[in-house]
Amino acid sequence: MTSTPAAAPVFHELRGNLLLVTVDNPPVNALGVEVRRGLVAAIEAAEANAAARAVLIVGAGRNFIAGADIREFGKPPQMPTLPDVCNRIEACSKPVIVAIHGAALGGGLEIALAAHYRLAVAGAKLGLPEVLLGLLPGAGGTQRTPRLIGAEAALSLMLSGKHIGEQGALKMGLVDRIGQSDDVLAEGLAYAQQLLVEHASVRRTRDAQALADKDAGTAAIAAARADTAKKSRGLLSPLKIVDCVEAALTLPFEEGLRVERARFLECLDSPQRAALVHAFQAEREAQKAPETRSAQPRPIASAGVVGGGTMGAGIAVALLDAGLPVTMIERDDASLARGRAHVEKVYDGLIAKRRLTEDAKAKKLARFAGSTSYDALADADVVIEAVFEDMAVKQAVFAELDRVCKPGAVLATNTSYLDIDAIAAGIARPQDVIGLHFFSPAHIMKLLEVVVPARVSADVVATAFDLAKKLRKVPVRAGVCDGFIGNRMLAVYRAAADHLMEDGASPYQIDKAVRELGFPMGPYQVIDLAGGDIGWATRKRRAATRDPNARYVQIPDRLCERGWFGQKTARGFYRYEDGQRAGKPDPEVDAIIDAERERAGVTPHAFTDEQIVRRYMAAMINEGANVIHERIALRPLDIDVTLMNGFGFPAWRGGPMHYADTVGLPALLADIREFEKQDPLFWKPSPLLVELVERGESFSSLNRAV
Repeated sequence: MTSTPAAAPVFHELRGNLLLVTVDNPPVNALGVEVRRGLVAAIEAAEANAAARAVLIVGAGRNFIAGADIREFGKPPQMPTLPDVCNRIEACSKPVIVAIHGAALGGGLEIALAAHYRLAVAGAKLGLPEVLLGLLPGAGGTQRTPRLIGAEAALSLMLSGKHIGEQGALKMGLVDRIGQSDDVLAEGLAYAQQLLVEHASVRRTRDAQALADKDAGTAAIAAARADTAKKSRGLLSPLKIVDCVEAALTLPFEEGLRVERARFLECLDSPQRAALVHAFQAEREAQKAPETRSAQPRPIASAGVVGGGTMGAGIAVALLDAGLPVTMIERDDASLARGRAHVEKVYDGLIAKRRLTEDAKAKKLARFAGSTSYDALADADVVIEAVFEDMAVKQAVFAELDRVCKPGAVLATNTSYLDIDAIAAGIARPQDVIGLHFFSPAHIMKLLEVVVPARVSADVVATAFDLAKKLRKVPVRAGVCDGFIGNRMLAVYRAAADHLMEDGASPYQIDKAVRELGFPMGPYQVIDLAGGDIGWATRKRRAATRDPNARYVQIPDRLCERGWFGQKTARGFYRYEDGQRAGKPDPEVDAIIDAERERAGVTPHAFTDEQIVRRYMAAMINEGANVIHERIALRPLDIDVTLMNGFGFPAWRGGPMHYADTVGLPALLADIREFEKQDPLFWKPSPLLVELVERGESFSSLNRAV
């Protein structure tokens, strides 16, 4: 009997006539260099041992192999590379079987594709998500996958980055068999023995014939190329994936591997890859708030929502989708009926898209109750207030919650701007009050700002992060200030856009320049989508405390005074004809802008798109630096995660603070100093930005663990 020490990340042992290879590299069996070396050594051991007639590869712990070790990205390659490992597995003269449980993602699935037979058990997740990190499957995945399952299915798998379950993988042809139990080792051993009894031969994926229909493959590639160019504007790796699948269709396997390797290295060296890896890691790091390390979350088994408007209904849907019973409170029966109708409308929309069944809707709504009495919240573990954005209204709600809710209930406000310390101060249990700032639509948007007031208990903060996980949200810890992280920054960079508009750039040019930077929409398209009246109400609320010396552009107010609130009124900065969602430039808006420039005594001048982007981003980054300086955000990465998940910042640029590092902080500060000459109040450089430039450091140097 041959074996390797069990302490190694890959160990093998002879089980009768089968060499069992186990990958044991906690926590997820990532394909670090020692794992790669261990897999090659195991195959060599199988080749050298006449008693071993086949090889079975399994993963220890909760996963098969969850992917490459991203800690190695950007470092010199260590041999063997993953392509070497996959090629060696495929070239083995004895049948190689993999038994998959948990995750087989990225390089993990490429290992499985290189094997000769594949089994999966219940709960398995298979996928090639490299595109989400700005990469492509670089170990033969772009060549083996289409040969195994066809170009169309392979492109869908690689371009979406989505995971599929074991049943979908079987239907697609990605695996050969599904185990009858979830005991992956027993199922794998049984399958391997069956194959040996049947004298199954070595079956290499490189020789699979799913691409035999050249016409179908060519059509799938052409369709994917057109769709990718439209949907993945600005991204590098998606079109490289299409190129590689085309190579699989048109070139011999070895030549296709060379094309794949060249395209992979292009992606690996791209700033987009670095930005997307930063985005991936930042999202995970943002979930590690100090309070989550020091306190245990309170149990949450039921929830209440106060307010049945669009936001309250969206929050209720998010809670219901997480499996929680939800009680909605409204002021009267008619309002409660509207709230329930809002919830049902969300589910009916999913039914219409065939993403939900009537039975599933009924089961969710069976956990939904409504009342006009706050007493119905007596047993709720968490209550989220989502009423009108007015301090007096919210304080009245919290007085009722203080009266009826049980001791230890978490009392949360969904306010976008208001002072949560002031809300908490009005009740007898300020330690239980926290901000949970959802973004609309609340059941879809990933971002959840967890706003931490001064007197809140650490376990309440930990509970908020735990709830975010249950809701499949991306939580970011924020301090209390007007607008917290995201909306505070939004107010500043949108003001910069207004200054540009009054100074001579049209809103349509500004939107175009921002879209070309990578945002899905420009600032004035966003205003029209959200409703111009929302920002107008905020500006009126802030009017009494606005610095009289601060520049204030009145153009958006002029549109709101006409009732032009955007898409919902068919007019805003754009015209929306016949119910269309894509607006058209409006000459009357241009005339209003001209009149406002004249009233303000502004002589307009032209801006290039590059000048627009420099001002827009400088304002965003400078305010982000202030947010960190004031400890509203703990680290630059928290700002990056907020802007990417809630405000459309392109992930392939890594968030505004990562983007700032790529541009260079000295260049950004020089721009701000130049702009400061024209408007020293608005363009005052952040003390943190100045300090970092003086020290020769970047924002990334502040992304430490908290």
